[in-house]
Amino acid sequence: MRWRGRRESSNVEDRRGQTSGNYTGGRMRLPIGGRRKGGPSLIVLIIIGGVLWMMGVSPSTILSMLMGGDIVMPQQTQTTQTTRTTNTQRSAAEEEMASFVKVVLAETEDVWGQIFKSAGQTYPEPSLVLFSGQVQSACGFASAATGPFYCPGDKKVYIDLDFYNELKTRFEAPGDFAQAYVIAHEVGHHIQNLTGVLPKFNEMRRSMSTVEANQMSIRVELQADCYAGVWGYYTNQKGLLERGDLDEALNAATQIGDDALQKRTQGYVVPDSFNHGTSAQRKKWFQRGYEAGKVSACDTFSVANP
Repeated sequence: MRWRGRRESSNVEDRRGQTSGNYTGGRMRLPIGGRRKGGPSLIVLIIIGGVLWMMGVSPSTILSMLMGGDIVMPQQTQTTQTTRTTNTQRSAAEEEMASFVKVVLAETEDVWGQIFKSAGQTYPEPSLVLFSGQVQSACGFASAATGPFYCPGDKKVYIDLDFYNELKTRFEAPGDFAQAYVIAHEVGHHIQNLTGVLPKFNEMRRSMSTVEANQMSIRVELQADCYAGVWGYYTNQKGLLERGDLDEALNAATQIGDDALQKRTQGYVVPDSFNHGTSAQRKKWFQRGYEAGKVSACDTFSVANP
């Protein structure tokens, strides 16, 4: 992806080197996307959850950390935020990655700003928070183990740059456009928040069974993938994509499908627990958005089998 020298977004909060909330210990990294084969038992996970709860971590955030979700819903009660800045030296590679994230966010602002303008609307741009280890949001406390996520409560995307190392090594999805896809997906959730999809889903899930909520969550996530593909379409129209970029994004979508994650972490799959979509589904909907370049192509709710 040709990103160097392009505009960087000013909607970025850099909280790296800060510790937030009541948790002042070291980084706790639970497996993203499920438990590793031979990993902690249910009893151990319950104990971990209890410890996190005593340290002030909200119950829904604990659940998200264990399930690997990337939308953290707002809490009814807000915790008091305390931050402490630590002196950390940042490598040139990390600073380059931070610049990359700012450029990608700026590109999403340009694309969605134009799409909203074409519809006679103004696009309220989200903010992106860079953090390290743990962070406090309007949706509660979250650790790096949660992975990148979007908080509807404050309309912000959160990402620990260390996730990109995991994306490359653990998830076998290298490449700058794979990294851009992650941000575009989270911005897709912001679009859903603006259009009412997320508030409606949050309301509906209260009366749903776990299986029903997971099935609806898959449709929400696949639409965010499709929106990321729409962004990719316009990015390609600008001439910013290079040979192999599309393959990087499609590979990333494949590697982080629920079935692929569960096979990698526990050796078998449990379809009823899927909440993001299979590898085939995620790849399909990103590609659909990329090829169509239209928001109307991303209706994952009216099709029988997304």
